Amino acid sequence: MKNYIKAARLRTLPLSVSGIIVGAFLGNFDCFINVQDTFFNSTVCVKRIPLYQSGIFWLAILTTIGFQVLSNFANDYGDGIKGTDNDRKGEARMVSSGVITPKQMKRAMIITAIITLVIALLLIYEAFGKENFLYSVIFFVLGVSSIIAAIKYTVGKSAYGYSGFGDVFVFVFFGLLSVVGTYFLYTKKLNIAIFLPAFTIGLLSTAVLNLNNMRDRVNDAKSNKNTLVVKMGAESAKYYHYSLLISSFLFAFLYTIIRYQSPFQFLFIVAYIPLMKHLYFVMKNKEEMLLDGELKKVALSTFLFAILFGLGQVL
Repeated sequence: MKNYIKAARLRTLPLSVSGIIVGAFLGNFDCFINVQDTFFNSTVCVKRIPLYQSGIFWLAILTTIGFQVLSNFANDYGDGIKGTDNDRKGEARMVSSGVITPKQMKRAMIITAIITLVIALLLIYEAFGKENFLYSVIFFVLGVSSIIAAIKYTVGKSAYGYSGFGDVFVFVFFGLLSVVGTYFLYTKKLNIAIFLPAFTIGLLSTAVLNLNNMRDRVNDAKSNKNTLVVKMGAESAKYYHYSLLISSFLFAFLYTIIRYQSPFQFLFIVAYIPLMKHLYFVMKNKEEMLLDGELKKVALSTFLFAILFGLGQVL
């Protein structure tokens, strides 16, 4: 069990739920029926109640954690059987080190996928009940697509993580789908403005992946893992990284200006203080392996942003 917990990479979970937190805060705030929520009451829309009372929130969190753990298992499995992690520096991967066999990891992936799909179905029923069958079908398809995307990132001959499309996957699933999808679960409607903070979370999440790929650039190139960083080179990857972080701030700032009601809405700026220090570190850095310590900073800063941004809207 200890080895499977290591393979699950618990440190990646705060980043994965950041989009859920933002979408839930905004969806809960924008909901139009002011009633008390109960855990499995799908017929009401809640407004301005603590998120810890919301079934949608907790089921969305658990579903996303399931997707993230599945993605981490698949990444460990895919890179392990392809030999990508054989010369890996830093934290060891379970399949490549032989601690967990490929067969055992595949079994863990199947079990995780089934559990996650069951939780996703509970989430869909909690949000839509029997009254919105079309919405239920759409979100079921999105759930299955998320499972397939998590596995296909590094597994199979056509793994898109090996051809430079990992950034698109992270931006879409961790940003757009996570924020906009959660918002829709609450409100049953779309608001164009909600795409702005979704872009922010997507860009910050992509920045974490880009940082990871910058660190692993040399080893990935040797293993024919053609990430975007491998394709564009170390120097261009830095400028790409700068653009991701700066653009993420501008989208959040624009949303705040458009929907301004209180100066508390600018609380999220606090989360960008460590990110600015991080930018300076990346700018001066010459040894790619030293970027490993920066991964946690960006991931936790994204998590902090989600909380502060959400609280700022409510306050």
